[in-house]
Amino acid sequence: MASEPSDTARRHLPPERDLRTLRSAASGCTACPLHLSGTQTVFGDGPADAVLMLVGEQPGDAEDVAGEPFVGPAGKLLDRCLEAAGIDRRRVYVTNVVKHFKWVPRGKRRIHGKPNAREIRACLPWLEAEMEAVSPRVVVCLGATAAQALLGSSFRVSRQRGEFVASPIAPYVMATAHPSALLRQPDEDSRRVERARFIADLRKVAEVLVRPDVP
Repeated sequence: MASEPSDTARRHLPPERDLRTLRSAASGCTACPLHLSGTQTVFGDGPADAVLMLVGEQPGDAEDVAGEPFVGPAGKLLDRCLEAAGIDRRRVYVTNVVKHFKWVPRGKRRIHGKPNAREIRACLPWLEAEMEAVSPRVVVCLGATAAQALLGSSFRVSRQRGEFVASPIAPYVMATAHPSALLRQPDEDSRRVERARFIADLRKVAEVLVRPDVP
């Protein structure tokens, strides 16, 4: 886009837009200051022909160290919930809106910091390129940051959670909670209720995945 600010990842996008080339190019991205504090770029992961794409906010501490998305506690919970919903994890591409870990120090720990509008805008071309390369039939936004980045700033997960909404990004698009929100619940009863809601949302996705128009 001609009007897009210069401080975005679009200037880093390679002419070839397959996932391998995009991942390599993203490893050197300097579009926002987060590359200075993150250990490495954490690009998406999954098959190039994935029918389902899950989009979260940003990598966490475990992902920043490993260089892979959704490998920490929230990712492990996501895997269990996908299995409970009957979704084959091998058919899923997982990624984040922001590809570097934003954190603040707390003693010896690195605590998640919410990415701001500039950081999200800077990183969004990578996600757009991933979506173009994968061309998923179903996209699920995990949490408010992903939902608002892809569906607009006025979108509220609290109002439309678990509903399929019309969007040009894919034939089927839904927003639900991020698995990390389930882990932050104050007690086991609350965690159990939220896990059940999350799995119920994923089961709606599973139903779509077996429709004839979804390969």
